[in-house]
Amino acid sequence: MATTASTTILSTQPENTLVLPGVARALVFAGKIAQETAEAINQQAQARRRDFIAELLEAGAISASDLAHSLSQAFSSPLIDILAIDPIRLPQDLIDPKICLDYRVLPLSKRNGRLLVATADPANHEAAEQIQFSTQLGVEWIVAEYDKLVQLIDAQVKAHQTSITNFPSSDYGDLDAALAASVTDAGEEEESGNNLNNSQVNADDAPVVRFFHKMLVDAIKMGASDLHFEPYEFTYRVRYRIDGELREIAAPPPAIKESLASRIKVLSRLDIAEKRVPQDGRMKLRVGPDKVIDFRVSTLPTLFGEKIVIRILDSSSTRMGIDALGYEPEEKQRLLDAIGRPYGMILATGPTGSGKTVSLYSCLNLLNKPGVNICTAEDPSEINMPGVNQVNVNEKAGLTFATALRSFLRQDPHIIMVGEIRDLETADIAVKAAQTGHLVLSTLHTNDAPTTLTRLRNMGVAPFNIASSVILITAQRLARRLCSKCKTPADIPRDALIEAGFSESDADGSWVPYAPVGCDACNNGYKGRVGIYQVMPISEEIQRIILADGSALEIAAQAKAQGVRSLRDAGLHKVMLGVTSLEEVLAVTNE
Repeated sequence: MATTASTTILSTQPENTLVLPGVARALVFAGKIAQETAEAINQQAQARRRDFIAELLEAGAISASDLAHSLSQAFSSPLIDILAIDPIRLPQDLIDPKICLDYRVLPLSKRNGRLLVATADPANHEAAEQIQFSTQLGVEWIVAEYDKLVQLIDAQVKAHQTSITNFPSSDYGDLDAALAASVTDAGEEEESGNNLNNSQVNADDAPVVRFFHKMLVDAIKMGASDLHFEPYEFTYRVRYRIDGELREIAAPPPAIKESLASRIKVLSRLDIAEKRVPQDGRMKLRVGPDKVIDFRVSTLPTLFGEKIVIRILDSSSTRMGIDALGYEPEEKQRLLDAIGRPYGMILATGPTGSGKTVSLYSCLNLLNKPGVNICTAEDPSEINMPGVNQVNVNEKAGLTFATALRSFLRQDPHIIMVGEIRDLETADIAVKAAQTGHLVLSTLHTNDAPTTLTRLRNMGVAPFNIASSVILITAQRLARRLCSKCKTPADIPRDALIEAGFSESDADGSWVPYAPVGCDACNNGYKGRVGIYQVMPISEEIQRIILADGSALEIAAQAKAQGVRSLRDAGLHKVMLGVTSLEEVLAVTNE
């Protein structure tokens, strides 16, 4: 576009004006300035090593507005009032800030493989070539007034640099070395030749590195379970999941999204060049002589960049024991009785993030003894436990749950844990293992314990195989625990208690429900989480219902007759004990 316009002007100009810049020749041809004036200003600009347009406006030979209108007509380029654009809606990272400053250009939008760029000099072929080379996009000039354009470019670049260079340096000076030295690929030991160190961090990326590490340390200190790095069209945000609730923690400039994603990928041993498909990786951080925290990293391509979720895997949580998980005495005893049996299948069910893996590993921790051979197959292995043979499923390499299970059975195991039963093949092998002298622990995604049995039936497992292998099912949810320092008695009407599920006798006013308040020691009145469990042993009566191909409703009725609480009843019991609030139980359970 600019090339065509400038060629027309060149063909109609006197030969002695060819030494002038394209803008000067266009203005002379349009009669806006005299040729002698243009030549004098051009010589002065070259002597002072300044841009011709800046020198022209400073000399007062033409106004910025008149100049923009003249160049728009001369080069047949659209004219824009640059200050009418919302700066937050301008695209980020399309052009290097140095190019924007050097050539006084500003990207406005990308459309059909072409980049719309604001400029005061549409004859600047060098700028167009630089932009095309760096972005691999065609350039379409939009003319803007020079003074307004410079003002906006300076503000944008300054905001970008200030936002990044002013990231908190934090008080964690050794964190980068500690994190880098501890990074390992999943299932891979550390190798000195592969360790990252501070010398490999580009100086330009140092602020991003500090920011990322501060986010990690703050997440650990605040007790977060996940970090979410989420890019959007004009914004970028970081959220922590604290006590099951997502909270926005930071809103860094969108310009850092590429550098931040690359940094996380390098530490997680992921392919930094691959941005089209999801990737999974791991890293770990030694935060003390005897404490190592693992991080599971997941990337997901979105419309405006890669969303990255980092799960914090603290293996010390499994060593706290079953008592710390929130099982009531009778529920705990049912579970201990089941894991004490020599064979059979124990299933933990619930949605993602409900603590199923921690529950199973707490059981494995009790069973992990020198004379016991334990094998696990997970996708991926989340918690490292010495003494347990852990296998990461790798479907691309042909290592599926079913393949791993078949190999386990040739390894003389006592106990097998399967991360998740996803298909009939895995379910069949797990059932056969449970029937032939092995204790099998696994998870399923179902709403409660009774529906787990019908889910297995729907997957294609024969009723007699289910009845003869499954010995116990525990369904669970995680509810936020009320802060013991600030919780306050709640005035809940008796009718509301009964409607929530309390019996007439339980709603007699002999106990006090509590509500959250909020203080410096907690998060909006809650601190930590507690498990809500439905622990259902498979009795002979339930086995008969399974063999008769009975429904989940029939199984639930029989379980209730045997004293098994539903998830809602288990949650209401926690309300009566003052552990959590009624609103929290209603939010995490269905009735």
